[in-house]
Parts: sequence; structure tokens; C-alpha cells
Amino acid sequence: MKKENIAKVEQDTADWAYMEKLPAQWFGFHYQKEMRVNDDMYELYSYSNEDIHRSLTTYFHEETHEYKLRVRIGLTEFCRIEFIAPDLPSFERLLTEQFEGMLHDLAEFNPATINRIVRDKHILEWDYKKLLPDTLEGFQLFIRPDQPVRVLNGSYIVFDYSDFTVDSNFIIYYNMFRDEFFGEARINNIPDVNYTFDATELPELEEKLDANLKPRLEGIREKLAAQG
Repeated sequence: MKKENIAKVEQDTADWAYMEKLPAQWFGFHYQKEMRVNDDMYELYSYSNEDIHRSLTTYFHEETHEYKLRVRIGLTEFCRIEFIAPDLPSFERLLTEQFEGMLHDLAEFNPATINRIVRDKHILEWDYKKLLPDTLEGFQLFIRPDQPVRVLNGSYIVFDYSDFTVDSNFIIYYNMFRDEFFGEARINNIPDVNYTFDATELPELEEKLDANLKPRLEGIREKLAAQG
């Protein structure tokens, strides 16, 4: 990160009263004043709960010269576009209005946040959730279909099998704009994509899961073993 951008952020936040008044704990999340460079980001503060593998981090992004909010849910990280601001006063207004609610919803599932399109797909009451074991091939069921998680570009995580000890997982997503289910894995935190699970309706997805979920997780384990 360029020195002049570091200087800008530190000057902007030198007397930032908002950050100094934040509680040490909030909805089970722990506050951390960061004030450090991370690649092309200058991180300001974060709230994290490692027991549930979730965090929120505020930062200045050098590439766009904007203040932003990054969400981490398990191995999935993304920027929430609602919090993008061109300057610190604008950012503070967004945080004041929305940060507490977002942190609450990160700590505890809020059905009111689920889009009607996702509801109409009957994902929350999908019976297949009863067939998803808590543990499969050493992966833990981290996110369940009755509590889907909104991420980027109209996509929701339907379910997520994760092994955080090796930074690897397998996720089924639903994208409401494309009206499509699809699967994606991360192996040592590197995306590993195939199209085996592409489907438009839950019964079609169920057939593909019956045939391919366990082999897919076995394949991830084999790749991890091959990598040593």
C-alpha cells in the first residue's frame, strides 16, 4: 500500500470518536482495533467470533479509494456493497445506521433477511436437510438449508460442509438471478469448481447430491492428501 494512502487513512481516523466508543463485546463478537495494512487494504477495526467462524472487518480499499466492510462466514469472504462509502463521514453514517443490525444477524439467523425468491424456492423447508449428516468424510455441516446465508451477486449458501483445520469446504449455492443451484469447493482455500451439481429445481439437485455429494467430498480429501 502506498505511503500517501496510509497517511490519508491515519489522518482521517486520528480523531475518529465513533471507533473509540464501540463496545468490547457485541452479540458474542469481540472487538479488535486493527489499524494495519493487509495487502491493498488498511483495516480499521473488526468484530469476530471464532467459535462460529464469523467476522466483520472495516477497511479502506486502496484500489477504489473507498471505505468498505468485509464479511467472513467460514471460508467465504466478501464485501457488503451497502457499506461502500467515498469518505469516512459517509462510512460512519452507514455504520451507525446498519452495523449493529448486521452484526446481530451474523450472530443469529434472521428469517426476515431472506429474499422472497429464495423463500418461493422452498429452500428453508427443504426435506433433504434431514439427509445431510452432521459429519461427512471429516467435513462438518457448517451451514444448513433451513438457515441459508446471503453472499454476493444474488447468491445464497444453501449448505456448507467445512473442515477448517485444512481450509477446505464444499458449498451448494442458489443464485436467485439465474434461478440456479450450483456447487463449489475450496481446497486449501483455493477454489475448485465443477458443474456436477448444476440444477434448476430441488428434486433435480437431490438426485445429483444422492449420486455425487459423498464422492465429491472423497475427491477433496484425495486432493488434500496428494498435496501433502
